[in-house]
Amino acid sequence: MVSTQHEKSQDQSLIDLRDLVKTYQTAAGDLTILKDVSLQVRDGEFVGVVGPSGSGKSTLLNMITGIDRPTRGQVFVAGEAVHNLSENQLARWRGRNIGVIFQFFQLLPTLTILENVILPMDFCNVYKSRQRKDQAMHLLEQVGISDQAHKLPSALSGGQQQRAAIARALANDPPLLVGDEPTGNLDSATADQVFALFQRLVSQGKTLVVVTHDLGLSEQMERVLHLLDGRIHRDQNNGHNDRH
Repeated sequence: MVSTQHEKSQDQSLIDLRDLVKTYQTAAGDLTILKDVSLQVRDGEFVGVVGPSGSGKSTLLNMITGIDRPTRGQVFVAGEAVHNLSENQLARWRGRNIGVIFQFFQLLPTLTILENVILPMDFCNVYKSRQRKDQAMHLLEQVGISDQAHKLPSALSGGQQQRAAIARALANDPPLLVGDEPTGNLDSATADQVFALFQRLVSQGKTLVVVTHDLGLSEQMERVLHLLDGRIHRDQNNGHNDRH
């Protein structure tokens, strides 16, 4: 761990991917989705990931979050060698360091919005028990839906559910938020509102990596990775919010 922390302090990379290869075995033979991908993302960056279907976008996110493991290569996130962690270690590490936001919200339908946000705190034993409700309410206020706290997800609009999912992703105050098409299931006006919320989180110091098909949104991000055939075809800096 000492060398990993040292590397992080040298280049200030929150994410450091080194020569990643991901190959899946299929009935038709080996299928390589990621091909020698190396990538560094610094603290406080807002990075979009775009590319055609099958280019490796979701697989790249799964490497960063530890949901999937590389066939070859190394994954360092928040000072941790993710590729070396056991499944139990991964679950705890992910719960404290990464907030994941999905296209279809993935809220538990039998729990209230408030209970959904408290759940990651319970899992990782973050905050004292009596503080968790207050912290969850604070997060729901941050995303503008504290008045919906005691409703079930089915009673909320899609935009409200995605805001709840963002509050849940923020539950343990992780340094990194990762989104896989987080605005893909929303109308354009609601997508713009959610995107504005992302920008606010970045201004507060969070790092965001977001897969999107919405080119209008990706053009507003400060950095965009264009994936093609499992490689980073272009690493584009749009110059927005460039504080580095």
